[in-house]
Amino acid sequence: MIPSLAERDAIGVHTLAVAEALRQAGLASDIFYGDCTNELMKVGRHVTTMGRAHKDRWILYQSSIGSPVFDVFAARPEPKIVNYHNITPAALLESWEPSVGYEVGLGREQLRRIAGDCRLAIADSTFNETELKEAGFTSTAVAPLLIDMSVHAHADAPRLGRLRDAKADGGPDFLFVGKVSPHKAPHDLVKMLAVYRRLYHPRARLHLVGSPLGRRYGPALAAFIADLGLSEAVSVVGSAPPEVLEAYYRAADVFVCASDHEGFCVPIVEAMAHDVPVVAYAAGAVPETVGEAGLLLASKEALPFAAAVHKVVDDAELRRRFSVAARDRVASFSLPRARRRFVELVTAAIAA
Repeated sequence: MIPSLAERDAIGVHTLAVAEALRQAGLASDIFYGDCTNELMKVGRHVTTMGRAHKDRWILYQSSIGSPVFDVFAARPEPKIVNYHNITPAALLESWEPSVGYEVGLGREQLRRIAGDCRLAIADSTFNETELKEAGFTSTAVAPLLIDMSVHAHADAPRLGRLRDAKADGGPDFLFVGKVSPHKAPHDLVKMLAVYRRLYHPRARLHLVGSPLGRRYGPALAAFIADLGLSEAVSVVGSAPPEVLEAYYRAADVFVCASDHEGFCVPIVEAMAHDVPVVAYAAGAVPETVGEAGLLLASKEALPFAAAVHKVVDDAELRRRFSVAARDRVASFSLPRARRRFVELVTAAIAA
């Protein structure tokens, strides 16, 4: 069961892969959703069609936000498993988007309510497993997301050409991929860029790729960028299809992340798979995701952040070391390994 099934959403991709992995292991597996994008309607069914309880049925719930789907899940009598993808703390969102703040607050409340009724809770990071334990779950485990984060798509040629033309005029390209949301803190990346351009290279650029959250933060971020005179240096791309995203990964010199809360962070692994070095604020699960394959920061203050990014841009030996470490990190999240681990956990829970 999943609140919302979407095609280019990480949790949606993971859910589809989980269903297929369980089928390959000999378990019948159906997807039930609350909402669904048009492209995926035929791969699952609405939760209202689940019908009566079945003695051999278990229910696996994808938890990432508050949802009425949870109430259906909680009311079912079948044995339950939760797959937890982290729920952003409401305090990071509610002042910008009160409705989203309510939804995430509800999601954490729902998680606590179901803790005593679950046979197993699977987290996609140790950080998330810690949150599960704090919520009251007693049987927990960690399994990576069932997403091939090492895949390289065909790059959009016109977009890649424009990015390379800009690079030919000088200056490095910094990339962040993720929701354009206050808790992802792209405004702190803009601050870093302003300092970087003053101290190191006046033509450095920042690309923010991801869909906006709500209606308030995006315009405020655009106004902030304009006030700093960086409208030509910062591109807010929005949601991008795989071939456009590929172009940005190929053109990037450093992947930068200033997020205040991450339960895993798929784009960091994607960046490492593209041999793009990472400089990130060490919040949430970011340290365990990055490992030794990037530069982790204890502070987001603009000056040391810019200096750290310049160190990575300027130091070829450091980039080489990060590149070597990144190969091991990406391999540790490989889809075959994640699939085996997830199926083992589910089948062991059922056997027990």
